[in-house]
Amino acid sequence: MERPSDSLRDLTRRHFFKQAAGFGIGSLALNSLLNNQLLASPTGDLGGPHFAPKAKRIIFLFMAGAPSQLDLFDYKPKLNQYDGQDIPAEFIKGERFAFIQGTPKLLGTPFEFKKYGKSGQEMSNLLPHLARHADDIAIVRSMKTTQFNHAPAQIFMNTGHQIVGRPSMGAWMSYGLGSDNKDLPSFVVLISGENNPDGGKSCWGSGFLPTVHQGVEFRSKGEPVLFVSNPEGVSTDVRRQSLDAIRDLNQMNRQAIGDPEIDTRIAAYEMAYRMQTSVPELTDISKEPQKVHEAYGTRPGQASFGNNCLLARRLVERGVRFVQLYHWGWDMHGNGVGVDIPTKLPRMCREIDRPIGALLDDLKQRGLLEDTIVIWGGEFGRTPVNEARAGSKLLGRDHHPRAFTYWLAGGGIKPGVTIGQTDELGYNVVEDPVEVHDLHATVLHLMGIDHLKLTYKFQGRDFRLTDVHGNVVKKLLA
Repeated sequence: MERPSDSLRDLTRRHFFKQAAGFGIGSLALNSLLNNQLLASPTGDLGGPHFAPKAKRIIFLFMAGAPSQLDLFDYKPKLNQYDGQDIPAEFIKGERFAFIQGTPKLLGTPFEFKKYGKSGQEMSNLLPHLARHADDIAIVRSMKTTQFNHAPAQIFMNTGHQIVGRPSMGAWMSYGLGSDNKDLPSFVVLISGENNPDGGKSCWGSGFLPTVHQGVEFRSKGEPVLFVSNPEGVSTDVRRQSLDAIRDLNQMNRQAIGDPEIDTRIAAYEMAYRMQTSVPELTDISKEPQKVHEAYGTRPGQASFGNNCLLARRLVERGVRFVQLYHWGWDMHGNGVGVDIPTKLPRMCREIDRPIGALLDDLKQRGLLEDTIVIWGGEFGRTPVNEARAGSKLLGRDHHPRAFTYWLAGGGIKPGVTIGQTDELGYNVVEDPVEVHDLHATVLHLMGIDHLKLTYKFQGRDFRLTDVHGNVVKKLLA
């Protein structure tokens, strides 16, 4: 006997539109659904790029904590000439610093700079392995951001907005282009260094996009992906049967309430099952030839930036669209022993320089660099003045959003060029400013995506990675 409440429900306007306007999509086959606006397909939810791409994949080397551009890529002789003198008042009038108080003193670099390659790219002697690739990289000395604290600046650099809740660049790539490997996520995150990024998992989150597009953390030590392995006593057959039963229940639930996030849940279970086979082999770098380990400086089973660089090559080789490496430890205020620039910056450079040089070599030798974009940089720059917090005599630099450096290589990037300039003290950008949204627009363009057209409707309006900003930096294009 039919209950009155069921009859009333069937007659309501809300339930009619719920069934007729697309909420009742549970009757459709799952494979058809996956090609619509819910889950990552091989071509993504765009159905493919907007135009012919120059690149197919991205490796983003994110130096969390913000490396000093003035000691690595933006040499300023005037800083050394006037080292220890008060900075001219016009530079800091009305300025907000994270920690500096009073009138700070100019701080020259303690490191030697040279020009490398046929292009004459100028960089510090702290990066000899990267210097070998001077003619492969484009250096952008004119990056700017609106944020000067770590967490919001990292979130802004990765999502285009300083407040949590927006999709990250990797999630947008997954949403737009999908993955070339059905057994691996389209967006993978690798973490090394002293701590996790200050911005936390929001840096690689999916925001309001379906959660299937969020970054998946792989680990270079221990279990590669947490919570994917079968529990003790559970065989592969039992796991498959359990997933089939859970899938059927989820499909019934989706048919009843029409929540598209349920399809994300189904896809997550299926991906986890496939990763049980694909990930252990992928993350086992011990099978790489000894000469590869020597080049990267890797030790199988250890958590390190070098191991993650090698793993990044293996991931893009297998069709992962976006691989992001976070390496924390670049915050050098000089407010204590071991966190000053002369001591810590060389150590941090030793951790990353050799693996990055090997990664670029490896990608070139395998023919991958021509359609893989490699990006290096942090959330902001460092000041051209000494912080001297609480009277510290150690050399350190405060946060600086007005000017910092990124470099890019491969995938349609014009090699051997330097874009933008800062003033003689390295305080402000004076030529070709590049905003965070401009960087995002340019990377999307190289991936064949018009940043104005990669949108997702949320809370009544279309959102995009570049929000209402962004211009392609044409000087970066080959």
